[in-house]
Amino acid sequence: MTDTKKQAMTLRVRRGRPGEVARYDAFEVPYEPGASVLDALRWIRENVDPSLAIRYSCINANACKECMLLVDGEVDYACTARLGSEAMTIDPLSNKRLIRDLVTDIVPPKEQLARIVIARKKKP
Repeated sequence: MTDTKKQAMTLRVRRGRPGEVARYDAFEVPYEPGASVLDALRWIRENVDPSLAIRYSCINANACKECMLLVDGEVDYACTARLGSEAMTIDPLSNKRLIRDLVTDIVPPKEQLARIVIARKKKP
């Protein structure tokens, strides 16, 4: 007889908005060797907490790199970082402006400046 119980691991995910005290929610997620952190985050949104804010754009190669975050304190892409069998901690990028949960403002500084200049020109 084979054991049909699936393995699980814990993903600790930073939650909150700018100005709020950061909190961590722990999620038990299915563990399969080779699964990515992004797989686990998507599973959480689909099965446990649809309010979890994450960013990814795997279907559009022009927007790749949107899933960059901190995995156990190290900068990594959620789509390439592999789940471990032990608990992992996921944080947003610390050097970017936080929007909510794991989503940060990833617009390059030159583009942000261009937006500000355009907005000022439109004002009377």
